Amino acid sequence: MESAYLQKHLGACLTQGLAEVARIRPVDPIEYLALWLYKYKENVTMEKLREKEMADLEREREFALMEQDMMERLKAEELLFQQQQLELEMQEKERQRLEELQRAQELLEKDTAANSGKTLAEISD
Repeated sequence: MESAYLQKHLGACLTQGLAEVARIRPVDPIEYLALWLYKYKENVTMEKLREKEMADLEREREFALMEQDMMERLKAEELLFQQQQLELEMQEKERQRLEELQRAQELLEKDTAANSGKTLAEISD
């Protein structure tokens, strides 16, 4: 049971540390191994922190992309709305113009009907 625990938590670390001690052959191998283990722990901690920061940055990037997409869709929707409003305004102006033309035509028809029995001299007076 203890060997499984040691293998799980210290196996790779101690193996690397002892290989380093054997390679370097320091004057005080115990102190060297102790300092190497502290540095190893610091490196592992920093690597985990870096991975967490990278994951956070990736989430922020995905959020920013979603937000940018949302803004683009909102701008497209706003443009479409403005185009529809412009089209409605143009239709309203066209309707008003047609009504004015119809009134002018009706006035012309009434005036023509009233003047149909008169002579040219009577009309010009």
